[in-house]
Amino acid sequence: MTRWCSILGGICLLGALGSGIGPARAAPAPPGAAASATAVRARKEAQRAFGARRWAEAEAGFEAALAAPDAAGMTAAQRAEVLGYLGLCELEQGKHREAAEHLGQSLEHDAALNQSLLRRLTRGFNKAVEHVGRIYVAAAPSDAEILLDDEPIGTGASAHELFVAPGAYTLRARLSGHGEASQRVEVAAGMTVGATLQLARAVESPARAPDPGATRSRPAEAAVPAAPAAAPGPWASWSGTLRLAGVAVTAATVSTGAVLMLRASRLDGDLDERIGGLHRDPAWTSGACRAAPQPPACPELRYMREQRDLSGALGTALVATGAVVGAVTAASFFVDLSFLRPTPARSGLRVVPAMAAQQVGVVALGVW
Repeated sequence: MTRWCSILGGICLLGALGSGIGPARAAPAPPGAAASATAVRARKEAQRAFGARRWAEAEAGFEAALAAPDAAGMTAAQRAEVLGYLGLCELEQGKHREAAEHLGQSLEHDAALNQSLLRRLTRGFNKAVEHVGRIYVAAAPSDAEILLDDEPIGTGASAHELFVAPGAYTLRARLSGHGEASQRVEVAAGMTVGATLQLARAVESPARAPDPGATRSRPAEAAVPAAPAAAPGPWASWSGTLRLAGVAVTAATVSTGAVLMLRASRLDGDLDERIGGLHRDPAWTSGACRAAPQPPACPELRYMREQRDLSGALGTALVATGAVVGAVTAASFFVDLSFLRPTPARSGLRVVPAMAAQQVGVVALGVW
């Protein structure tokens, strides 16, 4: 009897444990798990389609990964890879403007990419920008809204980089209380242009003269002092226009120089690859191009070297020029240029260049 009681007690204990385990297995998944699994699955499916060269399917998959609810949780490397692969899919389909935009966004995080993928994305970006135009545009005041052919693209707080199809476009800037500014630009394939839109304050209508009859019929009212005029913004002068132009020139020259330097790097890689292939040919020797007659590959190698050296030199010169213009523009924000005007500024901090017999410096004037 005691043994049967022990067996029955064990069966009841196992039943109780089973009933406790069952609900735990049926517990719902934590919030966000399904969304995360969906994003990961979209990336994996897009990668498989990319490997199979199904470009349209891969493009849709990478776009779905970027639009997933948990896309903000992706690391910088994951987001850069998704943007880069998306740009490569668009490039294969001839969507050069979209490819340049997404590849450029990916290369902004180049430190997060491995070198092999970085070189591939760089080559793709260089191919894409050869078919589109690039516009750098800024507006002043900085809170003005900028439009490209009536499509809003943001405010003028900084220079905007726009990739567009070759053609003519109208840039406009608008801001309440200011007149509208516009500029017509025309870009060709592989061309970069800059534009600055300076808005002027709207002219206020003059106050009407008081009616003498109304003045006699009403009691005298205490004169209300007029509100002080608003101080002009930092851009409302010729110096502000020069600063804005300096920002646009800096952005255009540095970006163009960077593209040329990337092209030189790509040509250098292609040249090494071409020379490596020739060295695998038993008939090729290191002095083959110095002998007569020269093999057919020698003119090709010479042309690639010339293009590499030319792109590298021009790119370095443009980047250096942009750095100098940018440094001068940045320094102008800390120097009061009012000493060049007939009436210098009367208030505020002034930083004025000063020169002595053996010293050069600046003098800061102001009230603390």
